[in-house]
Amino acid sequence: MSVEEVSVEDLGRELGEQIAQLPEHERLEAARSAVENDEAVQEKIEEFERLRQEFTAARQTDQATRSGLQEVQRAQEELHSMPLMAEYLEAQSALAERLATVNEAISEPLAVDFGGEAGGCCHD
Repeated sequence: MSVEEVSVEDLGRELGEQIAQLPEHERLEAARSAVENDEAVQEKIEEFERLRQEFTAARQTDQATRSGLQEVQRAQEELHSMPLMAEYLEAQSALAERLATVNEAISEPLAVDFGGEAGGCCHD
């Protein structure tokens, strides 16, 4: 392995460590913990997942109905309106926005979308 590879890998590790210390990442981790430890939110997640899986199964057998879709959407809206879940989703969005700016900074000198295409093969 060359010195350049080690250096780039070290820079990657350092970048990861710096990202983990971002306020947006810390906010997301705190929100995730709150969601995971709240019984009411967990019950609503389970209800939503159950309804979503039932609807997906119904779609695969051409048994899906508009009312089934509306039930899934209602459960999702109820889940997302819970304060802890809303905070989690907002924190997730804030981190995604910050990471998009990091991706732009990395991609600019490479003339490639680092986060989107650098790891892929053939894009048309």
